[in-house]
Amino acid sequence: MTLPAALGSRLAIPAIVAPMFLVSGPDLVVACCKAGLLGTFPTLNQRTSDGFAQWLDEVETRLADTPTAAPFGVNLIVHKSNPRVSADLDLIVAHRVPLVITSLGAVPDIIDAVHSYGGIVLHDVIGVRHAEKALAAGADGLIAVAAGAGGHAGTLSPFALIAEIRSFFDGPLALSGAITQGSHVAAARIMGADLAYIGSRFIASDESMASPEQKAMMVDAKAADIVYTDKVSGVSANFLGPSLAAATLPDGHGGLSLNDEARAWKTVWSAGHGVGATRSVEPAQAICDQLIREYAAATPGGWDDRTTYHKLREDRPL
Repeated sequence: MTLPAALGSRLAIPAIVAPMFLVSGPDLVVACCKAGLLGTFPTLNQRTSDGFAQWLDEVETRLADTPTAAPFGVNLIVHKSNPRVSADLDLIVAHRVPLVITSLGAVPDIIDAVHSYGGIVLHDVIGVRHAEKALAAGADGLIAVAAGAGGHAGTLSPFALIAEIRSFFDGPLALSGAITQGSHVAAARIMGADLAYIGSRFIASDESMASPEQKAMMVDAKAADIVYTDKVSGVSANFLGPSLAAATLPDGHGGLSLNDEARAWKTVWSAGHGVGATRSVEPAQAICDQLIREYAAATPGGWDDRTTYHKLREDRPL
């Protein structure tokens, strides 16, 4: 289990700040990268490819004065309902974006385009079948989206999902699902993941694009407030129950529609089971600093303190 040097060597802790729809933007990405966590945003958080290009320029310019900053990444939805795949991919290649997270489809040509400049592709999966398809398409690594993750989450326990993936894949692997503390990052590493994938903890950050009302709901929410449903876009996801109760959903949910989803998610807000960790609205830097302190306290041996895990795998192969 190794991380490419382009990722691991510049991270304060092994964590990615997840690309959150209508939440992540340049301000959040830059703040997290400067603090040492890998920040990301979805290409579709900008309404046009021209706007996406402007965001790439902005992130690169703002990070240029901090040589120690972590790399950044973008999330590309490769589903057929996204008409911008080709145009956004061209911009990703032109800007040589270090990390590309692909979702809703694993396409070899897209992965090859990112590999053409040395970029890294991680594909998010909720089960073994999707993982095998992504690896067959050429993805460098996987993001295991386990039960409790915000957005389009799976239903498998992280213990089961990580163990099954590790039975056939030793490459870069991130774990998503209610990770909100530095000790959770350490736990993900002990379980066999290389990286933690953290989303909900940053929704109520100052730099988040979430509305004041959404941030206030995050502060008040607990795990019991999260509802797992396919009634928003046709694909099951975790949402804040109070926002669902107050919303009027689009008609017709026979399958995924990015247009329906974009319209619905403006008032139906997604979050994972880790919402209880959000107690106030605060700067992303403060959240990152707390995660780094907690991780250091949980891993006195440092980043590579995982010999126990390796020995367990050698002694008890799956």
